[in-house]
Amino acid sequence: MSLRKKIKRELIGTSDYPSNRIFTISNLITFIRLILTFVFLYLFTNDLDRQTALIIYAVAASTDWLDGQIARMTNTVSWLGKAMDPIVDRALLFTGVLGLVMRGELPVWVCAVIIGRDVYLALGNAIVRHFHKRPIDVVLTGKAATALFMAGFTLMLLGIPVVEGFSAFAAGSPFPGLNGQAAPLGIFFVYLGIPCSLITAIVYTVRGYRAARRAIDDPDGEEDYLNPEIVDADNHGVE
Repeated sequence: MSLRKKIKRELIGTSDYPSNRIFTISNLITFIRLILTFVFLYLFTNDLDRQTALIIYAVAASTDWLDGQIARMTNTVSWLGKAMDPIVDRALLFTGVLGLVMRGELPVWVCAVIIGRDVYLALGNAIVRHFHKRPIDVVLTGKAATALFMAGFTLMLLGIPVVEGFSAFAAGSPFPGLNGQAAPLGIFFVYLGIPCSLITAIVYTVRGYRAARRAIDDPDGEEDYLNPEIVDADNHGVE
């Protein structure tokens, strides 16, 4: 049986020791962002009101930092929030990607790479969590990929600015901006985000394997970060 980690009550809700709370302001903001992604996709793909759809997408994307900032400032970081935030980020990316593909403004291969990578990580995470309770922390390349994708897809959704392309591939090839034809500037941000995203997948694979391996080799050595034992005495530090 795993040991429970004793921590001070005031540390609960910090980034290192999230709480089990559900109803927090930051979680509410995250949930609203999730709803906005589907509202955007409906408006955008049905060509009902592209301008309104883009405003909704921009609001959902630009508030990505807000829920995390509020959670950290108010010590209301929760396991639910940590789980939902990357899901909402992925949903926002997926709806942007799918919307552009459905309108013929983004190559299908880009959609396949991004969604395929995330499906792979989701399956890997499910396997790792069977052995290792604590989620694998977000890495810098993952944050960079998300920022590049968000910026790139937002610019592509706007369709501006359009820049001259490079002739790295033959004309007519499925590489907008690299086939000699003009393309929205956003596609170049997407191209930069793809290698960052793939590198992140490799890093998560290595970290997940190591975490699962440690848990298998030493099942009694895993500390229970999800359900710590709270102590009130000031003279009790983190053990």
